[in-house]
Amino acid sequence: MTDLARRPWYTAAEVTLTDRDALFRDWLRSQLDGELPALAAASADASFRRYWRLRRGDETVIAVDAPPATEDNAGFVRLARALRAIGLNVPEIFAADLTHGFLLVADLGQRHYLEHLHPDNADQLYGDAMAALIALQAAPAPAGLPEYDEPFLRRELGIFDEWLLDGLLALSPAAQERAMLDITYDLLVESALAQPRVCVHRDFHSRNLMLTETANPGILDFQDAVVGPVTYDLVSLLRDCYIDWPEERVQTWVGAYLDLALQCGLLTQAHAAAFTGWLDLMGMQRHLKAAGIFARLALRDGRPEYLQYLPRTLGYVHRIGARYPALVPLAGFVEERLLPRLEARLTTGLG
Repeated sequence: MTDLARRPWYTAAEVTLTDRDALFRDWLRSQLDGELPALAAASADASFRRYWRLRRGDETVIAVDAPPATEDNAGFVRLARALRAIGLNVPEIFAADLTHGFLLVADLGQRHYLEHLHPDNADQLYGDAMAALIALQAAPAPAGLPEYDEPFLRRELGIFDEWLLDGLLALSPAAQERAMLDITYDLLVESALAQPRVCVHRDFHSRNLMLTETANPGILDFQDAVVGPVTYDLVSLLRDCYIDWPEERVQTWVGAYLDLALQCGLLTQAHAAAFTGWLDLMGMQRHLKAAGIFARLALRDGRPEYLQYLPRTLGYVHRIGARYPALVPLAGFVEERLLPRLEARLTTGLG
């Protein structure tokens, strides 16, 4: 790996908002023997990172512009190495300037799971994804990952309060509703902390999994990994905010995952008895957080396209919550107070 921060011809102090693109192109030329092929936008995500696809010889590679003020590039590089070492198909890092936030990485292609999943191939593709997930969870967690602990979990639930309830919907819960939410949050956090702890990708879903010819799937956007509950990534995958499936099929996949986890010793029969409840409540926490993040992306970051995923995301909260007596009040709150208000908000727009 090359770290151009050691080169004498530029320093961090010389970088301004107006010359960052020029600096990025200069760095790319230094990695490409003085050439700079045409850059094509590769993808857009919910961060400040920008991705460009370009040719290097007979292959394509991805150039990443990830401002170090907002992105943990050192963590991304460290995790990429660790995950590749356990056999996961994550991008190889060809070069990195960590001071300025420039990376050159392997291209895992353009076939996202989201665009290629259909009823006929879903068993195979989810089977591949769950096998990769088991490999991630069964290996020792890479050193230095943050703990997905109680304060972390509660901060995420606070995103729902701040950005969806207060921000997008301008809804101030009544005292009884606030008390219900607080009790529910306690239950969700308690369930998450009771689970076996593994390496958690945190965004293991159809937009971050790539359909590849070998070692399927390719795995992206893993830089926010933590050590946390064993069900988090599975519920992210199977109750995806971007695509949904009949619940009977989801339960079949959950059963297949559980069989694998028991066979490899990741979970025990004692864990299996509690697994469905853990999974459902973990999904509630994740979907509340995700709903808040979608609202934040729209309101703060000018990304209103993410609002289209709110009905599905809150729909999970409503449907799964209705199965558990302790969560029925939350399910009712979503159905009666949030979804009608959300529909009106989406109809009128953000203007």
